[in-house]
Amino acid sequence: MQIKKHIPNIITLLNLFCGCIALVFVSKLNFEMAFYFVCLGIFLDFFDGFFARLFHVSSPLGLQLDSLADMVTSGVVPGYVMFCLLQKCQDPLSPSVIFPFLGFIITLGSCYRLANFNIDTRQTDSFIGLPTPANTLFIMSLPLVLKYSDSMVVFEILTNQLVLLAITLFSAYILNAEIPLFSLKIKEFSFKKNRLQIVFLSLSVLLLVFFQFLGIPLVIITYVLVSLINNKFFKKQLVIHEEK
Repeated sequence: MQIKKHIPNIITLLNLFCGCIALVFVSKLNFEMAFYFVCLGIFLDFFDGFFARLFHVSSPLGLQLDSLADMVTSGVVPGYVMFCLLQKCQDPLSPSVIFPFLGFIITLGSCYRLANFNIDTRQTDSFIGLPTPANTLFIMSLPLVLKYSDSMVVFEILTNQLVLLAITLFSAYILNAEIPLFSLKIKEFSFKKNRLQIVFLSLSVLLLVFFQFLGIPLVIITYVLVSLINNKFFKKQLVIHEEK
């Protein structure tokens, strides 16, 4: 029982370790390896909670460790990546050295969300605001889209400081916006009860297959749009049906 108690926390610390390694790769401008280690960290972040529930060893310590680990992997790392992108596309003749540091607004937004998530009792079966892992994947994919895309339009968009700043500000906003987003957790093996999740996951696979790295931000954007459509139409229909 003692060993089982520590397994979720060890997995959480491995998530933190992945975040630390990703930071080193970002500092060397190796965004691809940083992306892979962040993905591994997010994968581990999913399984620490899974094993905590499986072994019935959830604890306040585990909750705090999880948020602290996520703060690095899904907070500091994407903020650092945006800092690098803003710095890279900055005019060498520009006297401003402060502008690239605005990329860390993502880190501030992530920190606020993670702290708020721990005390928000509404986010047990769904999310309010974009989860930090999803936001992180979006930001981490940008330098890879820039690297592997042959489109001049994409290049011009992702090397424009004002566009990157807009993405930064919107990222911090959407993390903490009062927008309900559906959960991807499948609790019962029933297509009727999980059709939204199944359709979205199927669409995500198609986007990733056809668009590769560009598919990652498209998946995140689709996730938000599908949630908004679901909130606007299908949930309203469900409420009307229940009232009848």
